[in-house]
Amino acid sequence: MSETAKPPVSAWNQVRAMPRDFWVANVMEAFERLAFFGVRAVLPLYMVGTKAGAIGLTMTQKGVVYLVWALVQCLLPMVSGGFAEAYGYRASLLVAFTLNIAGYCLMANAHTFAAMMTAALFVATGTAIFKPPVQGTVARTLGASNSGLGFGIFYWVVNVGGFLAPMAAATLRGNEDRPTWSWVFYGAAVATACNFVPALLLFREPPPPPGGRVKKDPMRVFADTMLVLWKDAAMLRFLLVVSGFWFMFMQLWDLLPNFIDEWVDARDAGAFVSSVLGSYASGFLTTDGSLKPEMLINIDSAAIIVLVLPLSWFFGRFRMMTSLVLGMAIALVGFLMSGATRSGSLAGLGIFVFAVGEIICSPKFSEYIGMTAPPDKKALYMGYSNIPFAIGWAAGNGLSGWLYDTFSSRAVLARRLLQDQFGVAAEAAKAIKDSDLTAAIAARLGGTLDDRAVNALLWKHYHPWVIWLILGAVGLASVVGMTLSYRHKDAASPEQSGTAPAA
Repeated sequence: MSETAKPPVSAWNQVRAMPRDFWVANVMEAFERLAFFGVRAVLPLYMVGTKAGAIGLTMTQKGVVYLVWALVQCLLPMVSGGFAEAYGYRASLLVAFTLNIAGYCLMANAHTFAAMMTAALFVATGTAIFKPPVQGTVARTLGASNSGLGFGIFYWVVNVGGFLAPMAAATLRGNEDRPTWSWVFYGAAVATACNFVPALLLFREPPPPPGGRVKKDPMRVFADTMLVLWKDAAMLRFLLVVSGFWFMFMQLWDLLPNFIDEWVDARDAGAFVSSVLGSYASGFLTTDGSLKPEMLINIDSAAIIVLVLPLSWFFGRFRMMTSLVLGMAIALVGFLMSGATRSGSLAGLGIFVFAVGEIICSPKFSEYIGMTAPPDKKALYMGYSNIPFAIGWAAGNGLSGWLYDTFSSRAVLARRLLQDQFGVAAEAAKAIKDSDLTAAIAARLGGTLDDRAVNALLWKHYHPWVIWLILGAVGLASVVGMTLSYRHKDAASPEQSGTAPAA
């Protein structure tokens, strides 16, 4: 496949062309991501984990919370983007900050499924209202000559917050002997409150569209929003195909921490971090010296911070679809690697490979939508960018809870081993507490096995890593679909002018 190179423009000249509102939007995004990813880094462990202080929901309940959260946060922008255009960007931002603060404070006091669901709905709604005006501002302030680097900078800033957040959350949540989970959620509320300053004092409201702002009732906004998308068949097909990437991405955050917590021996990674940071690493480690799951996941954000700007500049000379296909394929390889091992170091390597793929394709995803959108519908179209998140995030959590309980739950597999290898009746195995399963298996083997030895036995007999092959099949289908779309020109990329060719 031949590619036409774009005329090179120096990075410095591209940056100089970015106005103040571009940087203000980046500041607000950084604080919002600091809060959001701090919570998301530890929330799977808080909801389901076996560590002290966790509320002990089932994997199915966790999946339901995330499924509803995904649908609200990702589909509501199709309406809230229209409201941002109709009522103003600043008003949308202030409402979003208020809802998110309320949601994080509720999470700090949520100890049941219903309470966590309520808190998640507040955060989902606030985030859904926040995204279109911020992303719309970025799209409005960039042109064809600097859109690649501009969206790369925006993605870099997102991941500065995403990198710092798990580090702060890992420290704030304490350890098994002194859990302080609520500090994470209150910290997120404080970080969100900081955004009132740039929103009120620095942000300049974009000019209204020709003819002024038209205020519509919610159902009319939704109907008009869907009608615009339905008429743009090429954009709709593109959004559906790329959903598989976000399916993988969200499971990296939602499921992999639980998998690492149960199956991965991260003492090797913990020893490396300790050798680098010394006593400063204590907040990032569990009591046995393992690197906490949220810190392993944080390799994704760390790699993006280091590599996103040079890679965005390099791939800015290629068509967007080339970057999307290549990035999605690399991310798929990393996704499979991260769940195919019991070694913390190898899992971390897989997360790094995934991050490289994410760096290549994710900014191009936003750039494609932003540059395709008509000038007066930037926020509306950036709202559409949440559709793949909705499909991937909701479908992933709707499926992964059942898959995990079937193929990968340590407690489920330990009870299965007792039945299959030692003839323990199903009811008797079910009656054994999760904390006593290791001792029950060790007693029947006539030894003194610890948790890791039992994990090795279960890993050998039942292959809990197979869940990543099943989930990865969705990502593979997305890669194939994007490749076919590229080859047949069904999802052609925008040209340098910033407009998409006819489908």
